[in-house]
Amino acid sequence: MSEGILVFIEHRNGALNKTSLEAIAVAQSLGSQLQQPISAVLPGSDVNALAQEIASYDLARVVTATNAKLADYTPDGYTDAIEHVVRQLDPQLLVMPHTYLVRDFAPKLAARFGKSLISDCIRAQVSAGSITFTRRIFLGKLDADVVSDGEPPVFATFQSGAYRPDQAAKGSGSAIETMPVDVGEIRMTPEPPFQQGKQAVDLSKADIIVAVGRGIKSKDKRALAEKLADVLGGDLAASRPICDAEWLPIDRQIGSSGQTVAPKLYIALGISGAIQHLVGMKNSGTIVAINKDPEAPIFDIADYGIVGDLFEAVPILTEEIKKIKGLA
Repeated sequence: MSEGILVFIEHRNGALNKTSLEAIAVAQSLGSQLQQPISAVLPGSDVNALAQEIASYDLARVVTATNAKLADYTPDGYTDAIEHVVRQLDPQLLVMPHTYLVRDFAPKLAARFGKSLISDCIRAQVSAGSITFTRRIFLGKLDADVVSDGEPPVFATFQSGAYRPDQAAKGSGSAIETMPVDVGEIRMTPEPPFQQGKQAVDLSKADIIVAVGRGIKSKDKRALAEKLADVLGGDLAASRPICDAEWLPIDRQIGSSGQTVAPKLYIALGISGAIQHLVGMKNSGTIVAINKDPEAPIFDIADYGIVGDLFEAVPILTEEIKKIKGLA
């Protein structure tokens, strides 16, 4: 019988992708509920230093899947390597971060076991020994609960930001096991990885963010948000449609194709809350949303919400904050 949970650790040239820590947090949560051990698998040709780093987390063991062909990522190589490890360890569940790299090879991996990939999950809960995975569908308007009715292993990926990296619990030092893996023919030659241009504005360090969406209606109306950000001592940001319209620079964009932030305070003005935006800000400390649509998905994650016209609410909010800070 399959038991245990396996976590895939993603890296680039030995540099950890922080979403792997989020995956560890997922696995630890499920492992605690299922009372099953957690192992991590780390593919590569020379990953000893990174294995030591991962071993500092509360895991039963860290398995390095080693082969010279894994020096660079290829879907052929990673699929062969992780398949080898899964067949050797026979886990109940393989947890992976929902990254571009994982989305490239994981469907192929799951297919080798005759399975579907349960992808882009936002949470998972255990009931009566069974795991229910929740995914957002229809651009975040609905949540779908998914339960695997087949035999293990189950393959699941979790959306960036669904769990926080700091939720991954440290341990007293996990055992590190080296597992040489069989890798077949590599049918492609990888090119240098895409390097995103350096962002002029690093919103990930901001404590307060005021973000605007389609509800702002026109470029000149962003002055309302700028005044609110100024009085709060915060930074101005936006959803993708605002940046696409060039109402704000692209380096102010929050979301799956922009920056991921977790400020102490996030104020969303006229943002409906499409899943592409939510993944970039859902781990903010306190979320305040102002939107005319009471059914807007942003209210599902907001700590405080105002259903109303932002052009009426924001000036009042700005003036009240000025009074509190003695600026009026």
